[in-house]
Amino acid sequence: MTPTPAPSRPWTPTRRQTLAVGAAAFAVTFILPRWAGAQTTDEAESEGLPFVMPVEHASMMLTLGGQAILVDPVGGADLYADLSPAAAILVTHEHKDHFDPDTLQALLPEGAALIVNPAVAEKLPEALRARATVMANGDTGEVAGMKIEAVPAYNVTPDRLQYHPKGRDNGYVLTAPDEGRIYVAGDTEDTPEFRAQKDIDTVFLPMNLPFTMTAEQAAAGVAEMKPRRAVPYHHRGTDPATFAAALEAAGSDTEVVVFDWYPKSDKPTGED
Repeated sequence: MTPTPAPSRPWTPTRRQTLAVGAAAFAVTFILPRWAGAQTTDEAESEGLPFVMPVEHASMMLTLGGQAILVDPVGGADLYADLSPAAAILVTHEHKDHFDPDTLQALLPEGAALIVNPAVAEKLPEALRARATVMANGDTGEVAGMKIEAVPAYNVTPDRLQYHPKGRDNGYVLTAPDEGRIYVAGDTEDTPEFRAQKDIDTVFLPMNLPFTMTAEQAAAGVAEMKPRRAVPYHHRGTDPATFAAALEAAGSDTEVVVFDWYPKSDKPTGED
């Protein structure tokens, strides 16, 4: 594939630029650090996802319906100092790269919602536990004026079952007025519940071993799900281009959007 340069993101003018890559059956948009040398054009601005602000690894801010939603914030409040105050914080599960009570305490504004799974609720300090809304697999509700659904997130490969047992951890689907149905899959493999999600506009999916799934598993699940866009995240050790190639081979029309989730790394895998 021959890369076509695309414009820098308006919300990250000093760190990332986009690079759109087209193919007959699919499209890929790369969010690259400035050292990658992408030049600006007017072509792919509308193809980007301006509502997404990656922080690192699994942590992000989504601006949906004008509301700031933090997902799995960890690493200390300083990482989030330039972001808008959150209307809600979502925590998928208890692992330290997703759940940090001190960061939650520092970032949760008065009146903001805190959505957690039952296992995280048990580990919250008392003050946070009193403010939390607990969602188990299959629960639905409303947060920041949007419908939210808790989707099971778990391992199915025999030698990975210990990492994310079935019934404990969540992914979340948010239905936003302008951005559509946004699925943050959490730490999952290519499960029946993953494949069964319908009318997804953007899915964030993990692909790192041994904790979640391979790029090929992720591509097989996305090809079945048929979302409009797929965003690899939580992918340390995996090159998202491998996922894009596997999805192309599956004949999928889903656009792949690749963000820079590892700004301290100069490798596409995010490794040191």
